[in-house]
Amino acid sequence: MGKGGSLSDGVVKKIVLSYTYVAIWIFLSFTVIVYNKYILDKKMYNWPFPISLTMIHMSFCATLAVLLVRVFRLVEPVSMSRDVYLSSVVPIGALYSLSLWLSNSAYIYLSVSFIQMLKALMPVAVYSIGVLLRKESYKNDTMLNMLSISLGVGVAAYGEARFDPWGVLLQLGAVAFEATRLVMIQILLTSKGISLNPITSLYYVAPCCLVFLSVPWIFVEYPVLRESSTFQFDFVVFGTNSFCAFALNLAVFLLVGKTSALTMNVAGVVKDWLLIAFSWSVIKDTVTPINLFGYGLAFLGVAYYNHSKLQALKAKEAQKKTAQADEEEGRLLEEREADGMDSREKKSVRGK
Repeated sequence: MGKGGSLSDGVVKKIVLSYTYVAIWIFLSFTVIVYNKYILDKKMYNWPFPISLTMIHMSFCATLAVLLVRVFRLVEPVSMSRDVYLSSVVPIGALYSLSLWLSNSAYIYLSVSFIQMLKALMPVAVYSIGVLLRKESYKNDTMLNMLSISLGVGVAAYGEARFDPWGVLLQLGAVAFEATRLVMIQILLTSKGISLNPITSLYYVAPCCLVFLSVPWIFVEYPVLRESSTFQFDFVVFGTNSFCAFALNLAVFLLVGKTSALTMNVAGVVKDWLLIAFSWSVIKDTVTPINLFGYGLAFLGVAYYNHSKLQALKAKEAQKKTAQADEEEGRLLEEREADGMDSREKKSVRGK
């Protein structure tokens, strides 16, 4: 095939790879959510200890990260001072531990489908916190979009058959802490030029999470676990569950690194609909028409938000290309002027 054919093959390959990364992330995210629900739900595996489960995940991820960085040296550690670690990584680790703890706790009280509907509030939380911390500029149309998403989630909550105020509070807290963590990563790490891949992220952040989680664990879950003489650690269940959590961290980096954060947001909407369908058809959670109507409104708001982000990225890219073209044109003009001056100087020398 000619040059055009090889270009076409390259484009097809890129599209296929992008869809593969999306499929891997959706599968792993789907698996971790359903697996966590299975372990924590009292009607299923019946092990309602979300702090302990999160600590098992963090211990597994931290151990693997240390082995890959320090023992096998497959990944280089990031150069980071003690001050940067204490001022940047530790707060992010604290927020991450709170987010994981609360989100896992919500599975005890709420259905998988309703939790996914509540997670639609993530863009609202990220934008609001970004405005408060002056990382985002306030815009009336964007805030109107955020209000439409909130209204949709409110309608979905109104129609929820298994509405539990404590579970909703836990999930909203998880969304707030996760949104704050995302904004803080942008402020604390990106502004200092620190870039972490999933292995180095776990290497630095997972031990912090363990320390922060150990405090509530000692007072809340340890006394109950100590008195429970029937509990035996199931290496198969907790081992495979932790491995899925570790693989999900890698998949997030793979998807964002090879495509974009916007692609992950769009894929997240697809994953949420799949989880709602799975929750209704397999787990037999009740999904009411009002649930679906409310989430449909929130979905349209999130879709419009992602569309606006995409248009802004395209405009920014077009501006960058225009600036590069202008710079290249200016450089060529300077070169031509320099060549013209050289030619005139040579003619002047010949005339003499």
